[in-house]
Amino acid sequence: MKFLINLTVALLLGGGIVSAQATQNLNGKITGSVLDEKSQPFPFVNVLLLHAKDSVLVKGLAADDNGKFAFDQVAAGKYLTLISTVGYQKIYSEPFTVGDSPVNLPTFTLKTDIKSLNEVTVVAKKPFIEQQIDRTVVNVENSIVSAGATALEVLERAPGVTVDQQNEQLKLRGKEGVIVQIDGKQTFLSQQELITLLRNTPSDNIEKIELITNPSAKYDAAGNSGIINIKMKRNKNYGTNGNINLGAAWAKYGRGNVNGTVNHRAGKVSSFISAGAFYNKGFNNNDIYRKIPYENKVTIFDQRTERINESEYYNVRAGADYFATDKTTVGVLVSGFYNDWSNPFGQTNTRILNEDLSLQRTFRTNVFNGGKMNNISTNLNFKHQFNDKGKELTFDVDYVHYGGKKKSNLDTRYFFANGTPDEAATEAVRNNMPSDINIAMAKLDYAQPLGKGKFETGLKSSFVTSDNDMVFETKTDDWVLDPTRSNRFKYTENVNAAYLNYSGSISKKIKYQLGLRGEHTHSIGNSVTLNQKRDRNYVNLFPSVFLSNQLDTNNVLNLSYSRRIDRPNYQSLNPFEFYLDPYTFQRGNPNLRPQYTNSFQLVHVYKNFLNTTIAYSRIKDMIADELPQQIASENKTFVTSENLDNQDNVSLTVSFPIRIAKWWNVQTNFTGVYNHYKSIYLEQQLEIKQTSWNMYASNQFTIKNGWSAEISGWYNSKAFYGLYRANPMGMLNAGLQKTIMNKKGTIRLNVNDIFWTNRFNGTAVYKDIDFKVKSEWPSRQFRLTFTYNFGNQNVKGARQRTTGSDDLQKRAGGN
Repeated sequence: MKFLINLTVALLLGGGIVSAQATQNLNGKITGSVLDEKSQPFPFVNVLLLHAKDSVLVKGLAADDNGKFAFDQVAAGKYLTLISTVGYQKIYSEPFTVGDSPVNLPTFTLKTDIKSLNEVTVVAKKPFIEQQIDRTVVNVENSIVSAGATALEVLERAPGVTVDQQNEQLKLRGKEGVIVQIDGKQTFLSQQELITLLRNTPSDNIEKIELITNPSAKYDAAGNSGIINIKMKRNKNYGTNGNINLGAAWAKYGRGNVNGTVNHRAGKVSSFISAGAFYNKGFNNNDIYRKIPYENKVTIFDQRTERINESEYYNVRAGADYFATDKTTVGVLVSGFYNDWSNPFGQTNTRILNEDLSLQRTFRTNVFNGGKMNNISTNLNFKHQFNDKGKELTFDVDYVHYGGKKKSNLDTRYFFANGTPDEAATEAVRNNMPSDINIAMAKLDYAQPLGKGKFETGLKSSFVTSDNDMVFETKTDDWVLDPTRSNRFKYTENVNAAYLNYSGSISKKIKYQLGLRGEHTHSIGNSVTLNQKRDRNYVNLFPSVFLSNQLDTNNVLNLSYSRRIDRPNYQSLNPFEFYLDPYTFQRGNPNLRPQYTNSFQLVHVYKNFLNTTIAYSRIKDMIADELPQQIASENKTFVTSENLDNQDNVSLTVSFPIRIAKWWNVQTNFTGVYNHYKSIYLEQQLEIKQTSWNMYASNQFTIKNGWSAEISGWYNSKAFYGLYRANPMGMLNAGLQKTIMNKKGTIRLNVNDIFWTNRFNGTAVYKDIDFKVKSEWPSRQFRLTFTYNFGNQNVKGARQRTTGSDDLQKRAGGN
């Protein structure tokens, strides 16, 4: 409740300010023009309108092709303007008064700033969340409360993103099927493997996270709900410089991390190397209460599972760019990680009850789970800009390898109702599953001006292979292979794609982009043990349309449409069964089909300040993960993935920053979602209609003498995750920051989830399925971090290197 009160107050403060601004008289108009040193029109320079009293930003825009600019709907008052662009001296106008008559400012002439060309000092600080026209950017490195966190914990605070810790899933605007990229490369991991990776990736290694929901035909068609691209920190500087990060946290158990980066840029070569290590110890507790009806009787399982988990994560990244000429660049990028995790303690205590709650018997399962994963990724890229302006050719080749091994030991002891051990029913099982994933990609992109617009075309080919070998053994006198539960599963997928894209303008205010992408997919899923093979070969076309209308200086309207595809995850296609205890397991589904989505999106931006997005999508053959089923005759429950007929999704997202005072800034995001599922499931009509919402608010305070602070929180309303109905969740966070050592060092102290309200509590009731689930983890944490920057920090930025999956990166709003 305290969390809700705090968050509501922040929202009301923001709403009050917006309302106050809306009631002012907005009849004023300001015009002007900008010239260069040769008295020629200077196009696209930045023009900011500021309050004369305190220089607070009112609105901003860019001059047009002729160097002219105009501000419409300006409230009466006293103002001044700031004209700026990189490499030129800033110009402030004299203060002027706006009333009912238009104000025509004198012509501005920009002069070259020699000093700024030699040395650029970056002092601006981006907000934690930037709501841009085509994407949302989460600036992780600028958040106090994100210091010392993991990538998964940062995603919990990203607007529109839902992290389902219980079922290990990610959703974007209430939809499953999120594609996660790391530096533009698709991970190709299962949802559970991906969640494990994000849970063990320190946020101190991350620069920002980009969210995009409706990409164009230039980008891969995969991803029903959109793309989450995690961009790691990288080289930006001339000379030699770097940084070191140290962090520690406590939440019943401890965690710690250390990482550093060294950059060097001189002459025609720019290079960097970074490395880090992360240790984490935590816990996860689950309570499951389920009723299983069979032959006019009901059996009740009352379970409590407690697990302690430990993990170690090491990573290294290195890259170099060679600027062969002013127009040709060759780059290489190599990265890798090693992740080792385990549950040194795990125990499930279960009471089996009759319908009248009398005790039948109990059992205790001791569980040890663990695994290792290693990765190596390499990229070679080539970029050439022709003499003709706007004409460009890029070529990328990638190779990615994941190697891993999972293992699990289960020892189950049964007891009669009076507590006496049932020695005859003792069961011990174990399994090992080594896996290998190999990914090869190549792509070619070409762009050139054509007519009054820009033409783009390209080719891409990717080839993915995975090999999973599940070995399941039971113990009698010795360990014996269980062939009924062992399985080797091989999966290959080849996608060849081509696209055409043209963007242009109908007028100065109306712009458009038309695209068409074709993809040929050939995939084979082969269960070697079960002698089951699924061979799919299909071709799809994916059109996209984008329209943008600059209504006036205050309003921009964007409309877009795209068609997309989501192919089943190779792990979901694997028919193996993974057991948590003798009565609970997970099963793959080799019959899964791809799902197709038609998405429409309308975005309105007011004064580059208030961003409102309305989106609708229709999903055919929706892939629903973690759907529960029961084998009532054996009292067993399992989860699997299934295709549901249709899903309709409508969402509304509103985002706006507020400057309450010079020292107090607020960022507010609200997302409302309506989902409608309709399908035949388990031979019965399933229909779910749900409305849910999510909001996030962040207050950032600038205090004197290098001190700053942040208070933030998020809230998720009741929502459905498949058949699970989840109760509301949320958290409140606070942090304090101090710069030291001539601003080269930074100390951050923060508390995450102060009231420990981020816990899962849900139910599932459908046909013969009836159970309740509770889950908790160390969400409340106390964290301390230290960052030190060394070398020349006042430097010019380097080229952002591309990857073989660069189209996927741009699709997430990158570069």
